[in-house]
Amino acid sequence: MADLLFLAHRLPYPPNKGDKLRSFHLLEHLASRHRVFLGTFIDDPEDEAHVDTVRAMCAGMHVVRLLPAVARLRCLRGLLRRDALTLAYYSDATLARWVRETVARHAIDTAVVYSSAMAQYVWPESGLNMLVDFVDVDSAKWSQYAAAHRWPLSWLYRREGECLLSYERSVAARARRSFFVTEGESALFRRLAPESSMSVEVMGNGVDAVYFDSDARRASPFDSAEIPLVFTGAMDYWPNVDGIVWFEREVMPRLRAEWPRLRLHVVGRNPTAAVRALAGPAVGVTGTVPDVRPYLQHAAVVVAPLRIARGIQNKILEAMAMGRPVVAAQACVEAIGASSAQGLLGARDGAEFVERIGALLRHPAQARALGDAGRAAVLRNHGWPAHMSRIDAHFGVAAGEGALA
Repeated sequence: MADLLFLAHRLPYPPNKGDKLRSFHLLEHLASRHRVFLGTFIDDPEDEAHVDTVRAMCAGMHVVRLLPAVARLRCLRGLLRRDALTLAYYSDATLARWVRETVARHAIDTAVVYSSAMAQYVWPESGLNMLVDFVDVDSAKWSQYAAAHRWPLSWLYRREGECLLSYERSVAARARRSFFVTEGESALFRRLAPESSMSVEVMGNGVDAVYFDSDARRASPFDSAEIPLVFTGAMDYWPNVDGIVWFEREVMPRLRAEWPRLRLHVVGRNPTAAVRALAGPAVGVTGTVPDVRPYLQHAAVVVAPLRIARGIQNKILEAMAMGRPVVAAQACVEAIGASSAQGLLGARDGAEFVERIGALLRHPAQARALGDAGRAAVLRNHGWPAHMSRIDAHFGVAAGEGALA
């Protein structure tokens, strides 16, 4: 067992959203093999209640309370330089000092970095072996945002995409290994950063198929007279907001023309004003729920109409694990690498969403078969331990030894 530095941009608990799911399982995997010293941020006051849970997994821990309004003000400084604003957002002098002191005190020689913004705390002269979980190519996300917005946001997002890509390339050039969540994200980064192509590999996402499983005792949250469609996700995340607003406008009217009892349920925390405005006879907006599983289990169909998405969407894997039929944007399907035979249907536009969902509503046996195939695919391909263990080969642990090389 060796001492290891782990840096994450958000407290890796509770595992209730995509990035925290992955960081929690990575921390859990590392802590089972090493003494982990964690440096992280809290940007949600509700996460304060979980600090002790995470602390119990670590040999040492430093938490920075990040105030989003103050962090955004820090970003203004980045506008005066050619820096990615993301770096200024997650910049903190106390964390930098803690990292230096911890590395020196415990003779740490390896750092695992979750999210490229945290690589700023691994200074080049440190000599630390750096393993970076980029997850997605974040710079490409900002470039996508630019294409979907008007000036001045389009200019700001385009600038962030360009600056962040430059930084991502510099981080990958220093890293022993860079991980991405899908082969598509890995291939994209290899094209964008060819100088680091030999040190890039895939470390996929998983799902807890024991937790996400149907239970006959679990009551339905829906009115018995309705046919429920379900979308889950953090509803202050712009791609989720964009996708569900588009779906309500372009797809729901056509579906309800044939199935007037159909109702879309938007299930997720912090719905924006645009999401709350959807609420009505055809749409329910729940906000935070104590348990998403009843909504998934009793959905007629789960939908994921994300027009802008990077990497694997955990919400899709969770619905598949619950044995529900899922219709998702084609890009999401390709990221997971599944097909209709593996329990997942893709749609490229509104007409295909109407067609795919309509077919499942008309043929309940087909919907059940799709759900069964989805759960089988999750059990076969998406266990967390198998994915997270891919990082182990790059610690340089000699046979029979417990120390990092």
